[in-house]
Amino acid sequence: MPKLRVQSFALSLDGYGAGPGQDLQNPLGIRGPELMEWFFPTRLFRAMHGGGGEGETGIDNTLAEEGFANVGAWILGRNMFGPVRGPWPDDSWKGWWGDEPPYHTPVFVLTHHPRPPLAMKGGTEFRFVTEGIHEALAQAKAAAGGRDVRVGGGVSTVRQYLQAGLIDELHLALRPVLMGSGENLFQGLDLHSLGYECHRSVAGERATHMFLRKRG
Repeated sequence: MPKLRVQSFALSLDGYGAGPGQDLQNPLGIRGPELMEWFFPTRLFRAMHGGGGEGETGIDNTLAEEGFANVGAWILGRNMFGPVRGPWPDDSWKGWWGDEPPYHTPVFVLTHHPRPPLAMKGGTEFRFVTEGIHEALAQAKAAAGGRDVRVGGGVSTVRQYLQAGLIDELHLALRPVLMGSGENLFQGLDLHSLGYECHRSVAGERATHMFLRKRG
């Protein structure tokens, strides 16, 4: 059966998936890039940003690459798409990724404000969903063509899908840093009561990878 997955989601030891003060200059929030320092040296990251075959090919890279396997559609929160808040002033903002985003599938962006679909190079098409997480998931499953749907974030979006018990698998890349503030993934969530268990852990070069899933 197709799954709803969270992959390579970076967290601090104290549970923060983004720093405070997210804006155009700080898309991951203040100190947020520290959470991603496990990913930046990998071959996958370098390839996504024009680095060719350069970059590390160890455990961190392997697990990051696995996160793209069998993914037919993505779901993103609006903050993951960009820093614009409120009604869209125009259609000029096209994401953080340039002309060819790394998704290469339909991407469903949760928002309260309608916007026409946005087709990009490489097969990515952003579709803006105003009817909430369940409608976004229904549309993503239909577009995925039998493959999995990946929830890319941010923290609020992952929390909503966890609270609804809809996520089947959750891969957390735990970084050895303490953020102290920002957006906390676990605050107020009882993942055990929601039916989740940790079934695997892998020590990477710069992160410890924790794999959660719904109990059978």
